[in-house]
Order: sequence, then structure tokens, then C-alpha cells
Amino acid sequence: MTLVAVGVFSGYTFVQLSVLRRLQTETIDRNRRDTLLLLRIQNGLNSVALAMRDMLDTEAISDGPSYPLSAWRPQFRPLRDDLEDAIAQERSLSIHDRTSGQEQYLYNSFRQFWEALDRMFERSEVNEEEARTAIRLSLQARQAAISTAVARLLIQNNEREQAAANRTRQIYEGVQANVYVFLAAMLVVIVLTSLYVAQYNRRMFRQVEEFSDQRSELAQQLIAMQESAFAAISRELHDDFGQILTAIGVMLQRADRKAGDLVEVREVVQVTLDKVRALSHALHPVVLDEVGLDGAFDDYLPSFEKRTGIEIHFEKRGEPKELGRDVTIHLYRVMQEALNNVAKHSGSKTAHVVLEYGESEVRLEIADEGRGFRKTRGGLGMVSMKERAGMVHGTIEFLESDAGGVLVRVIVPVSVREVNAA
Repeated sequence: MTLVAVGVFSGYTFVQLSVLRRLQTETIDRNRRDTLLLLRIQNGLNSVALAMRDMLDTEAISDGPSYPLSAWRPQFRPLRDDLEDAIAQERSLSIHDRTSGQEQYLYNSFRQFWEALDRMFERSEVNEEEARTAIRLSLQARQAAISTAVARLLIQNNEREQAAANRTRQIYEGVQANVYVFLAAMLVVIVLTSLYVAQYNRRMFRQVEEFSDQRSELAQQLIAMQESAFAAISRELHDDFGQILTAIGVMLQRADRKAGDLVEVREVVQVTLDKVRALSHALHPVVLDEVGLDGAFDDYLPSFEKRTGIEIHFEKRGEPKELGRDVTIHLYRVMQEALNNVAKHSGSKTAHVVLEYGESEVRLEIADEGRGFRKTRGGLGMVSMKERAGMVHGTIEFLESDAGGVLVRVIVPVSVREVNAA
């Protein structure tokens, strides 16, 4: 639409400029040159009139014999040549709207005037008085008529020039008005286009937001299903297999008094029991329900430190508070995932874990001294941590720690904890 508007306005402007150029070259300039030639003709006619007046005045003011008229012929020759040249040029420059009758009348009037002047000079050689009478009665009248016709043409040229000036002013005013119209139209087009783009972007952002909400909801559902499955499997392992292995261990301990070769079987059963308990704890840490979040940290961090060789510095701040089940499990999983990333990707030998209870929030920070984000890959673990923080209406940040590694900071508001606890 913008390109079409620009094209239409440009075409209209070019047409107007072409009209203005044609008006300037074919009308105004040509009319002015024609006016100059008409003024030249008028001056020549005035010179002829003065010469004829001098011819007649010579007889009146002369005390001796009168000056013969034939002696004036050489004076009229340059005047005639100049007027004929001016007439020829004027006919080539005459305005197109001038009638052929006007052109023919001017041309015939000059031709008849020069023929009458020639006859007057020829008559003056025979009868001087008749020649002077011809000047007074015919030649002066013809000259006056021609001067009147030239003056009328000058008036017409002046009217044409005024009309051309008015037309030029109208063209300029039209172009100026169209510039304003074009600017207003362009402004409307820009506003409409901007509104359309804004509406389109808003619709696209809404769709992206809906897709993001759907993805987040799906991820939360998957995490919830995962935790439910882990809890169910953990209960099965702890309640069924754990009790079975414990009963077998007790029976083997009793039988150990009668048969010494059952000691090895009892040890295998004990190792199996420990592994089942460890797997049950990994799937669903029962210690969260028994001793709370900070107690679960105290139980998990030493085993992680022993398993990975990474030195863990754990710091608790503030007065411990009872948290909702969802908050504790998600904070616990974030801590596990962050420490697993430290062990897999950072290359750090030290990690710092801070659990802080505030008045309006719970803050968890896990920092390492490893390679940082330049060497750390962002995968499903980071996505899982983000989703877990969102499930309890908390915020999570992945920052650069003071030691150059990665700092994971999770903040959960108190109001959410109270709702979850209820």
C-alpha cells in the first residue's frame, strides 16, 4: 500500500511538473519573446509616424522652396527592413491561440502600407501636393490602424501571461495541497500498518505464550507424575522388598548360630538391603517427611561428598520453618540437579550450598568454582530446575559466582509455602 501510494503521488507530481514545464517553455517564455517583437514593431511604427510627420512639417516651417518628399525615401528603407524582419520573427513566435485572421490582417496591413508608401514616393515626383495629401489622408491612417492592431496584440499577450501566471500558481498550489494529502495518507497508512503489525505481533506473542504455558503445564505434569511414580516405587521397595530382606536377614542371623556357612548369605542380603534402601531414598527421600528440608540436606550432602569427592560447604541461615511438601521436594530436587551438574560439567572440587530462611521467602544457593557458563552445557537439567521453581511460584537464576563458576539461586515466597503446607 505504501509503494502504491508513493507511485501514484510520484506519477501525479511528474505530470504536474510536465504541464508546468510546457506552460513555462511554450506559453510564458514564447509569449514574452513575442511581446518583445511586438514592442519592436510598435517602436518601428512610431519611428515611421515621426518620419511622416517630419515630411509634412518640412513644408510648413520652410521659408524657401519645400524639401522634396522623394528625398525621404532613403530614411524609410532601414525602417522598412527592420519592421519586415520583426514581422517575420513575430509570425514564427506567435501564440497558437491567435486567430489566422489576426495574423493575416497584420501582414496585409503592412504590405498595403508599404505599397501605398511606394506609390506616394512615385507620385511625389509628378505632383508633390497630391503626395502630401496621400500622406495626410491615407498613410497616417494606415499607420494608426497598424499601431492599434499591434497594441491589441500586446494586450492579448499580457492577458495570456496573466492567465499563464494564474495557471502556474494553481499548479503550485495543487502540488502543495497534494503533498499535504500525501503526507496525511502516508501517516494514515503508517498508523494502520503499525496497528496491524502490533495486532499481529500481539496475536503471535499470545500464541507463543499459550504454547509456553502448555509446555510448562506439560512439564509440570510430567514432573508431578515422575515424583508420584518415584514415591510409589520407593514405598514398594521400602515396605515390601525392605521388609522381606529384613526378615530374611533376621532368619539368617538365627541360622548362623547353627551353620557358619550362612554368614556369606547374610552379608549378601544385607548389601542388597542397603542398596534397596539407597534406591528407595533416591527415588523418594523419606527423610524429607521425617526431619524436614534442612535435615534432608544434612543427610544427603555427606553421601554426595563421599561419592563424588567434591568438598561441600553447607550453611544454614535463619530460623528453620515448616515448609509444604511440594516446596521441600522441589527445592531438594533442585539441589540434587545443581550438584549433579557441578560433578558432571564444572570440574570444580568445591561446592557451596546455602539454605536461608527469611521472613517472606526461602532462598537456596548452590555455587561452584569451576569453568562457568563457557564450558557448561544447558540441557534438560536446567529446564527441569526452572519448571520446578515455577511449580511453587518461585524464581530461579543462573549467575556467575564470585569464584568464577556457576551460581544457582532459587527463591520461593512464604505465601506459597503456607498454601502448600495447608
